[in-house]
Amino acid sequence: MKALIVDDEPLARERLVDLLGALDSVEVVGEASDGREAIEAVERLKPDLVLLDIRMPRMDGLEAARHLGGFENAPAIVFCTAYDEHALAAFDANAVDYLLKPIRAERLRTAIERAGRFNREALRMIEHNEATTRERSHLCARVRGNLVLVPIAEIDYLLAEDKYVIVHHAGSEVLIEEPLKSLESEFGTRFVRIHRNCLVALDKLSGLDRTADGRVLARLENVDAELEVSRRNLPALRKLVRSL
Repeated sequence: MKALIVDDEPLARERLVDLLGALDSVEVVGEASDGREAIEAVERLKPDLVLLDIRMPRMDGLEAARHLGGFENAPAIVFCTAYDEHALAAFDANAVDYLLKPIRAERLRTAIERAGRFNREALRMIEHNEATTRERSHLCARVRGNLVLVPIAEIDYLLAEDKYVIVHHAGSEVLIEEPLKSLESEFGTRFVRIHRNCLVALDKLSGLDRTADGRVLARLENVDAELEVSRRNLPALRKLVRSL
């Protein structure tokens, strides 16, 4: 079994490397220091197992697990955490294991055995549970087969087109297969709907412009695109713009 170790503390990673080195059935193929690095490493190394810390900078372990759940060949996940058992009780039904720090060799061995019996439904359950309670820090897309992680803070607007959503960010764009409605539900505090097919970032919205033919366009900082505001959304958007 190929394993990836993910923890922002080098000493914690070293301890896990030492503990796993005593297990003939496990080969450590890589390390990462946060959730974003973990996703990129899984894409590159194709591990069977990820030993994943929960509290990490840039992207935490719970969000990383959610993104990994969308991979075609998702790895087994074993969370390594300093949370107490009561804090973990809500996750017990997800059928993946949790190791409490400091990690004991025998407990690690048991977790590895459980990971060997892992089924992908576990990560799908994590993805569903997290979707209802947590807001992601990134969106995950593929461009010509390569993984791309887009920080939510860099997104200018989201535009629905057929079954895809075009994510416009930092002068570039990627396609994702997520409904605009679910993105609005998850990121409702950061984006506002201006049209049935468009959400714009609140922190990029700078005003409204009326064209010669009577249309109203949303004006975004450092964005040249013409983003039309629907009649239905115009009253609320005008009120919002006055409060900016």
